[in-house]
Amino acid sequence: METILKTNDLTKKYDSRVVVDNLNIEIRQGEVFGLLGPNGAGKSTTMNMICGIIKPTLGNVEFKGKDFRKNRKELIDKLGYIPQDLAIHGNLKAWENVELFTSLYGIKGAKLKERIDESLEYVGLLDRRNDYAKTFSGGMKRRLNIACAIGHHPELLIFDEPTVGIDPQSRNFILEKIRESNKNGATVIYTSHYMEEVEAICTRIAIMDNGKVIATGTSEELKKMVTDDTSSITLEEVFLTLTGKKLRDLV
Repeated sequence: METILKTNDLTKKYDSRVVVDNLNIEIRQGEVFGLLGPNGAGKSTTMNMICGIIKPTLGNVEFKGKDFRKNRKELIDKLGYIPQDLAIHGNLKAWENVELFTSLYGIKGAKLKERIDESLEYVGLLDRRNDYAKTFSGGMKRRLNIACAIGHHPELLIFDEPTVGIDPQSRNFILEKIRESNKNGATVIYTSHYMEEVEAICTRIAIMDNGKVIATGTSEELKKMVTDDTSSITLEEVFLTLTGKKLRDLV
């Protein structure tokens, strides 16, 4: 499978504190790649460097074979980022939020209107298109956040903790939409500290702790690093064995 994105010794330091430490990962075209780790592991910082929001201290990101920061104008419309912190405006209507972000990619006129309705329908909010975002529940705001990131039809979707603080029904809806996006051809990077989510949707998983990736593989491959009897161990137990930490105690 072709590599769509890779990081080369990606490092971020703040003074003497190393947040991301010589990170080397490869994301393959068409997969759902999970980045699993506790809060503070460096997941969000990694995503921000991949998107060009934060400048690395060392190393670089290659997207479609090119240095992303050096070719950002050419490549940015191929990437969609759904941040952990909501990037929507409460005093704008749902359709106005999607219009704002989609139009940043040069999409105009009838095509823009089509993409707005398409994105809102995709996340189940078309019937609320004229409602202000501030009136939405937490789960609906998360869904609108996704709609704002997909209107330009990106090839790579990055979800950074998209289900934090929402109800189970909204969580299941978002996970199903991620599967659907992947079926429709999008490559997905999914970061989380929810073990069951990562195991449910990701084709390959990297375990990250203290700024480093300490293991990568399918759920089955990660379990085999710990025991030959993979039916007797959970992914959370693998994490505990490899890091010496209980993930749920750290979120």
